[in-house]
Amino acid sequence: MTALHDVVPALERPDLQPYTYRRRELVEPDWRRFPGWRDVTEAQWRDAQWQRVNCVKNVKQLRALMGDLLDERFYDELAADQADLATMSMLTPPQMLNTMAPDASPQEFTDAFLADPIRRYMIPVRADRDPEWPNHPHSSRDSLHEAEMWVVEGLTHRYPTKVLAELVSTCPQYCGHCTRMDLVGNSTPQVDKHKLLLKPVDRQEQMIDYLKRTPGVRDVVVSGGDVANVPWPQLESFLMRLLDIETVRDVRLATKALAGLPQHWLQPKVVEGLERVARTAARRGVNLAIHTHVNHAQSVTPLVAEAARTALEVGVRDVRNQGVLMKGVNATPDDLLDLCFALQGEANILPYYFYMCDMIPNAEHWRVAVWEAQELQHAIMGYLPGYATPRIVCDVPYVGKRWVHQLAEYDRELGISYWTKNYRTGIELEDPDALDRRYPYYDPISTLGDTGRRWWTEQA
Repeated sequence: MTALHDVVPALERPDLQPYTYRRRELVEPDWRRFPGWRDVTEAQWRDAQWQRVNCVKNVKQLRALMGDLLDERFYDELAADQADLATMSMLTPPQMLNTMAPDASPQEFTDAFLADPIRRYMIPVRADRDPEWPNHPHSSRDSLHEAEMWVVEGLTHRYPTKVLAELVSTCPQYCGHCTRMDLVGNSTPQVDKHKLLLKPVDRQEQMIDYLKRTPGVRDVVVSGGDVANVPWPQLESFLMRLLDIETVRDVRLATKALAGLPQHWLQPKVVEGLERVARTAARRGVNLAIHTHVNHAQSVTPLVAEAARTALEVGVRDVRNQGVLMKGVNATPDDLLDLCFALQGEANILPYYFYMCDMIPNAEHWRVAVWEAQELQHAIMGYLPGYATPRIVCDVPYVGKRWVHQLAEYDRELGISYWTKNYRTGIELEDPDALDRRYPYYDPISTLGDTGRRWWTEQA
């Protein structure tokens, strides 16, 4: 036996660990560093309407904001991307712009802005994209085939017990990697967007009717777009009707605006309405949660923490984060852990999922290979509390979310993994082979060796 005095003491050198945790106080960067906002008051900054009105939607508005901070080379790259490659139109709230290159001096601002992780997915430029394989040959506009699984317009019944309700096709901000780029936002030169055709009241009526007729559905994700773009009285009415359905036991509000426009969720009318919904959910034993979308620790500011804390204070059961794993943004162990500790430790937001970036057009520079995702999952284990350790998942077309270690077979040379499933999606109820089939998923070609790249070149 080992005597107590013989026990080796704890490491005095925490830097010997692959990752060292250091608590970092949240900071709201000074928006007055931008010439166009030098006179903006704190009251204006906290005003949701001011934030919406002053979103940056085009190069002209970005120039007016930045003054001399950005070199002409940045605008050339941005214009080229918007003309030839962008699948999402430009829409960036001041709150999100303010988290980009927060500490850069005027002299180094252009380089810092180009390197900034949030800029990389919110305001992509041509130089970001993969020059050889901007698209994977199997990429598609609706890469998860959600619209194929609509049971009524905007209501995707993909999983046996869960549905996705798309109430609106707009967001307060547009992310370049958006998985719903075929529907959400304005059309771009590359993508003529699909449209929701029904009036909102009629679409919601059909959704409620379907859920009343389908008692096997217990979980409703209310999304879009972003629920922050649904007028609050309309959203509250829809949520109260959901809560009236006895078989609905979980309701999740999907909103990136908690991070991109926290001012929206701090408006008194929204806070008061959210409390009414939360109290009603609690009385009826329904779990009400907010799911947000934060991809980098820089996005977690005091305003974001205040918005999350306010939601919890008025009775929302959980605020959870579903990030997207992207190269150049967060695809390193340090970046993921920094983000998770900022969310969990400072903002009361539970790190929940990191999705591998979906196979939409022109997204290859963001995507990681399955083996890279597996290594990242391994690297972040053991640092966070178990309940706050996020799962990295691959959303496999026609399958759904799978932990990255759940693949059935993996051809690393060609970058093709094969996955199985244990349920039928909404369009496979009559398919006798659905549960026996292996479904392929494809690594980015840039991650393959010479043999794999040659094979894909021949296939293309």
